Amino acid sequence: MAHIIVVGNEKGGSGKSTTCMHVATALARMGHRVGALDLDLRQRSFGRYIENRLAYMDREGLSLATPDYRELPEIDPAQLQPGENPYDHRLAAAVAALEPVSDFIVIDCPGSHTRLSQVAHSLADTLITPLNDSFIDFDLLARIDPETNKVKGPSIYSEMVWNARQLRAQAGLKPIDWIVLRNRLGAQQMHNKKKVGAALEDLSRRIGFRVAPGFSERVIFRELFPRGITLLDLKDTGVDQLNLSNIAARQEVRDLIAELRLPGVSVDF
Repeated sequence: MAHIIVVGNEKGGSGKSTTCMHVATALARMGHRVGALDLDLRQRSFGRYIENRLAYMDREGLSLATPDYRELPEIDPAQLQPGENPYDHRLAAAVAALEPVSDFIVIDCPGSHTRLSQVAHSLADTLITPLNDSFIDFDLLARIDPETNKVKGPSIYSEMVWNARQLRAQAGLKPIDWIVLRNRLGAQQMHNKKKVGAALEDLSRRIGFRVAPGFSERVIFRELFPRGITLLDLKDTGVDQLNLSNIAARQEVRDLIAELRLPGVSVDF
């Protein structure tokens, strides 16, 4: 069966689609068969990223390793069982279609609480939660005492992940490997960075996730989207000399893939 990687965070602007695209493309470039689904049916940032990639390759006559992106299939209401949720049916059908032809399926969830997101979290073998490195976004994971910065209790999102874990346990599936990704780490505000890091480490022991460094704030990530390319594709698109920022960003991608500890994956790009 395909290993399912879900990227989820109920706050927008955390870098979910950038994370999805770089993980999916890295795996495809390594020779793995990668399926892709975007459950944000309004914004479709991940889906549009891949569509931009296909259009760019067509214009430039390039052939780049690319995830197999699928839309959720439409369904005839007559196909639904009594009481069955149509979104459950659509997601199950999409995953069933991709599983026989994929080693990995990367699923991007919307930046809000939806039925599709709930179900996707219960399917996750690996869950990546990108988090902007601040206490504003830390609130996604837990409630914090404003005076002491101590964790008071888990958030609604953390409880949703807990429920997904319970569902998997009841179904006899292996536990979710949950990674919280510290994105947009800035070079400044070292004191605040240490406080967020300490709070994350404390919470990780209490509710069971691993903390990993993510992507720093870099202009290049915004520049790559219109062409649908990633940091790993730059030399294939005619960029012979990478600047120091690009080299550092590529290393962040390597470090992330290594930190995910995916089955059958060795970081050799």
